Amino acid sequence: MAAPGVAAPGQQLPTAVPLVEPRRRRGHPGEGRAAWILAIPFTLLFLTFTAWPVLQSLFMSFTDTRQKDLRTPFAVDFIGVQNYARALSDPVFQKAAANTAYFVLAGVPLTLAVALVAAVALDKGITRLRSIYRLGFYTPVITSIVAVAVVWRFILQPDSGLANTVLGWFGIQGPNWLGEVQWAMPSLILMAVWRNFGTGMIIFLAGLQGVPASLQEAAAIDGANAWQRFWNITFPLLRPTLLFVSVTTAIGYLQFFEEPFVMTSGGPLNSTISLSMYTYNQFGYGNYGLAAAMSYLIFVVIAVVTALQFRLLRENT
Repeated sequence: MAAPGVAAPGQQLPTAVPLVEPRRRRGHPGEGRAAWILAIPFTLLFLTFTAWPVLQSLFMSFTDTRQKDLRTPFAVDFIGVQNYARALSDPVFQKAAANTAYFVLAGVPLTLAVALVAAVALDKGITRLRSIYRLGFYTPVITSIVAVAVVWRFILQPDSGLANTVLGWFGIQGPNWLGEVQWAMPSLILMAVWRNFGTGMIIFLAGLQGVPASLQEAAAIDGANAWQRFWNITFPLLRPTLLFVSVTTAIGYLQFFEEPFVMTSGGPLNSTISLSMYTYNQFGYGNYGLAAAMSYLIFVVIAVVTALQFRLLRENT
């Protein structure tokens, strides 16, 4: 008798039947048509309220469109890149660009630092009433920026404001925070950091809670102190989170508008006027072609800054 799996003399083993994957079910032709029909409302809204205005504003930036030309937008004169050249050579636009750069270069690192410190404190240090602290730190983010700016304007009043009143208790004569060139922009940066660090804090806190505790424990056993564990383990693992918070914060700060508009009107001596505010003013003056060109210059700056942040902060692959 032949052993199992061995053919007897003159006998053939049965051929194994190959496994055949079941044929995938093809969607019914009507499903594709239904999907396109359902996408039509969004497509129409996107083309009408997003794509068309963007293309129209881009076309406008190469023309001499003014307020009187709105009824005949295609009867304007095409002037090429003259609006862009005019914007780049405008001293006020250059001042606004310098102010915006100052606001971003000082405000973004401060916001990230405060947000990270608050997140670490909530993750490790503060254990009691953690939810209340989290809500308190995040409340300025969900509060109207106009309301926040008005409150801060009263806080920074030179004679009766809370800031100078507190300084007076210690015998310090407080400055005119919003009325002096050297103090106006730092005051806006301080308010922006206070208002916006809550968003970064929440995101950093989520990133910190994703750091494996086993790595921290292993480093502690090897003798690493708290700072060494944070710098060599926690911070590198937070790099994707840091990239996201840095990009979103920088994009917001490059477009800052409400703070100077409500608190200083761009003064004193244009020391707080921003690119967005100056562009808004040009729209108000009826210089639509010039304002559109300024808008696209801001877009280019945002794109370049974002690309640099991705280049510097993304993980090495």
